[in-house]
Amino acid sequence: MRPPRLLGAGGSRPPHLGLRAIALGGLGGFLAIGALTLLGSSLGVVLLLGSFGASCVLLFGYPEAPFAQPANVVGGHAICALLGLTALHVFGSQPWSLALAVGVSIAVMMATRTVHPPAGSNPVIVFLGHSGWGFLLYPVVSGAVILVLIALLFNNAVRKAPYPQYW
Repeated sequence: MRPPRLLGAGGSRPPHLGLRAIALGGLGGFLAIGALTLLGSSLGVVLLLGSFGASCVLLFGYPEAPFAQPANVVGGHAICALLGLTALHVFGSQPWSLALAVGVSIAVMMATRTVHPPAGSNPVIVFLGHSGWGFLLYPVVSGAVILVLIALLFNNAVRKAPYPQYW
């Protein structure tokens, strides 16, 4: 008799990454969010987005992962914010239009091979903030590009493996 699927496949948890990798992941996230905060403040623009914290987990904790590659980070954030903005401004702030924006965002990221899981929350952020079209540039695209630039500098300075794995 087969065990129920809800019990899991019987696999094991991933191995412990080690103190160095853990410290570097935390330091990278600290530096990146700190830089976005300071830069945005000095320029008088918003460069922070709630989903960028989760992006930092991938960029600095798991930089070799496909979801942490530059095209995925920038493309995923741009696609999801654009689709969220489109749904909000075309259909209005309705539960079904938000759900549509999230579902279509997932499908488009998958179709374009730019899946970045943190970006899936961008339509929700757009709807909660009733964002205007300028949101796409500030903070979404500009912030995502800056995060990738920081990841390029940081990961290549402190890790043996090159970042990115691909463009």
